[in-house]
Amino acid sequence: MSNLDMSEAIKMLAQEKGLSVDALLQVLVEALASAYKRRPDAADEVQVGVDPDTMEFTFTAYDLDEDGEWVNPRDDTPNKAELGRIAAQTVRQVMSQRIREVERDRKFEEYANREGDLVSGIIERTEARYALLDLGRVEALMPQAEQVPYERPNRGDRSKAYIVEVRKTAKGPQIVVSRTHPGLIKRLFELEVPEIADGVVELRACAREPGHRTKIAVWSNDHNVDPVGACVGARGARVRMVVNELRGEKIDIVPFSDDLADFVSKALSPAKVTQVVISDDGTQADVIVPDHQLSLAIGREGQNARLAARLTGVRIDIRSETQDADGETSGGYAAELGNVEYAEGEWVENAESGEMEWHAADGSVISQAEWAAQTSDGVEEEAAESGEDEAPEAPEAPEASEAPEAPESSDSEVTDGEAEGGDDVD
Repeated sequence: MSNLDMSEAIKMLAQEKGLSVDALLQVLVEALASAYKRRPDAADEVQVGVDPDTMEFTFTAYDLDEDGEWVNPRDDTPNKAELGRIAAQTVRQVMSQRIREVERDRKFEEYANREGDLVSGIIERTEARYALLDLGRVEALMPQAEQVPYERPNRGDRSKAYIVEVRKTAKGPQIVVSRTHPGLIKRLFELEVPEIADGVVELRACAREPGHRTKIAVWSNDHNVDPVGACVGARGARVRMVVNELRGEKIDIVPFSDDLADFVSKALSPAKVTQVVISDDGTQADVIVPDHQLSLAIGREGQNARLAARLTGVRIDIRSETQDADGETSGGYAAELGNVEYAEGEWVENAESGEMEWHAADGSVISQAEWAAQTSDGVEEEAAESGEDEAPEAPEAPEASEAPEAPESSDSEVTDGEAEGGDDVD
């Protein structure tokens, strides 16, 4: 092979591997140095130089003195015959290994600073514990805990995910992505709402129960821009795109307020609040709502109140006007502050009994029967607290072969609190 042919081969290989010519030449230099040291009469150390224009290689040999210093530099450039077949195999092996290492390092550097970014890929494989997302040049890992409980990704489906972590491993970068992280909501709105991408509208807070419902609080830095209207879009077009990507997860959009009492009131939408009293330490809010709004403020299984507590960062106690007038201290609903950002568990089939069991993130295990009993009790208590004559039907426990379907919320999908245009987006 002539020097010209070698130069063209180096350029073609660099283009194929996605590497620079300089990086590939460095790999070739290191491979030639390793091959040189395989010679029987090789010097202690060698420095290989290459002219990128002529592809001429020079070998400068050195000896090591007692202090380990390189001494006695001399030209020891071998010819092709001197290198031999073993040296050629060494060059090939070292180049292959170094090219793989360079590719892994380059891929890691490409994604190392992208934690918190949104990526789009195709579901390549699904397993019981994880799913693989093909991002083009690399694969991303989506563990079971980072998957929405009621989503069942199929091979070939295109999906967007949030980069949670990028790990450096011996086999290359391992990219961990999530569909349950609240950051996914922010990134999706940045794609659909130019005002958020430009910084005019800010997403100040987010509370999410993946697969069911999300509440976000938005703020506008321009008094001429309605933050809720900007996120909803004309006839709900913008928020509908986000809802479709989340496979129908309902989204409530409320305006952020520096006044905590006002913020709590808006966070409980679509329910109308009569009065909000904030404790002296700012950690608890006592909320009074009309009698007919109590069940709406609490939400199915306490979901609306629970998300409002997470959104505002305070404990919320909800009572009806009748309960407040009678001086009742119980019978209402208390939404404890929580910070659940990831999937809380998964349904796993028991190998011995064949029944489905809920394995929670805290390590506890709940059987189908216990799940059904707890769900039924919770719904009955909610109905009793809200003063309803009949309790809503409790959701059934999952069949042994599949996880339960996501319960539908009775609340509106998209609400804008006190802002106008509070139309639902289906």
